[in-house]
Amino acid sequence: MKFKKNFVWGVATASFQIEGAYNEDGRGATIWDDYCSIPGKIFENHNGKIACDHYHRYKEDVALMKQMGIKAYRFSIAWSRIFPQGIGKANAKGVEFYHNLIDELINNDIEPYVTLFHWDLPLALAEKGGWLNDESVNWFKNYAQFFGKEYGDKVNYIMTFNEPQCIIGLGLQQGIHAPGLKLSPTEVLKATHNLLKAHGAAIKALRKVAPNTELGIAPTCGVALPVSEEDKDVEIARKRYFDILPLDQAYVWSVSLFLDPIILGDYPKKYYELYKDVLPEITKEDLELINQPIDFLGQNIYNGYEVSEDENGNYIYPKKKIGVDHTDLSWPITPSALYWGPKFIYERYKKPFYITENGLACHDVVSLDDKVHDPNRIDFLNRYLLEYSRASIEGADIRGYFQWSLMDNFEWCEGYSKRFGMVHVNYETQKRTIKDSGYWYKEVIETNGENL
Repeated sequence: MKFKKNFVWGVATASFQIEGAYNEDGRGATIWDDYCSIPGKIFENHNGKIACDHYHRYKEDVALMKQMGIKAYRFSIAWSRIFPQGIGKANAKGVEFYHNLIDELINNDIEPYVTLFHWDLPLALAEKGGWLNDESVNWFKNYAQFFGKEYGDKVNYIMTFNEPQCIIGLGLQQGIHAPGLKLSPTEVLKATHNLLKAHGAAIKALRKVAPNTELGIAPTCGVALPVSEEDKDVEIARKRYFDILPLDQAYVWSVSLFLDPIILGDYPKKYYELYKDVLPEITKEDLELINQPIDFLGQNIYNGYEVSEDENGNYIYPKKKIGVDHTDLSWPITPSALYWGPKFIYERYKKPFYITENGLACHDVVSLDDKVHDPNRIDFLNRYLLEYSRASIEGADIRGYFQWSLMDNFEWCEGYSKRFGMVHVNYETQKRTIKDSGYWYKEVIETNGENL
């Protein structure tokens, strides 16, 4: 058996990428609304004002999932739809929308998997300093607590953050995502520490108000791949995957920087050594707050990179072959990332594991027969899922897989130029068309992956 009997087959989306209705029913502005308003930041100045109009079409979208045989739907909550200013009084219309969506999913036998934060910080909180403000811990805790009280009786799975590496690295360090800041290492690590404390505070609050809900987080990072399956090469890849990088490299793109304090109770020793001159204050109480027990661990994995070492122990990254396979976003196609990533992470953290995002952008078009033929997506997913099943067969506690994405959507700085969905969206008419991959995925679900 490739996957366990109760394996969860799902799809994923994010609020800003699909909902639209940016100024309806009391929703507050987010950092992404603001960022999209700056000319030149987004492809052809696209924005999320309408997106996939999911706010008005959620019943149609749930019906499509039902038609595709989807068993679980991972989606995020727009914080500013519930709390327009991020804090204060809840917005009844926003609260009602998520009740309606969750009820529609349950009525169609689709399990809701909720992410509380997928990048769209309320603009009012950004104007108060965002994650640099120590009060951000309480802002997020109170939001999570409200969500748990309001929906905890019918939502069985909640994740705090999606891809904290992107929140910090793209938004606050590189400045290429909202809010577009390029902070100093001292500020970046302070924001990171506050975000981790916010995660812990949210988990602690949710335990009290939603005691029967399973809680987790969904980080990311490209997977370090061994150049061979010899033990020494595997050890090099494992070391690199969890390593802490110098400040002159992509230092926040680390698995262990975020997961070690959450699951193991402290930052890696190398974190304190390399960053000693720029560290924020880190107290015993902080680490205890961050180290709240979680029930499962998600990971968003799209690709990986081969790594080896020279005779001095320095990492070597083999030159990519000419014409290497890649997606429409020029991301490399490396199916073994779905073997080595889950394997390494499970060995280190020993938590039930989900792939919370995996997929690819393709040049998808509606053909003359009014269908969308995407054999390259089918082949991609098949290859990756076979590698994922290998990790499961070898003993990792693999619980589920969420394909990114249910439908084409607003791909952040790429606007609507890239298509990740198994459902094609015509953004002029909002017509949905299930692609060939959607029908293929239905067969995968029906056979629990045995047809791969």
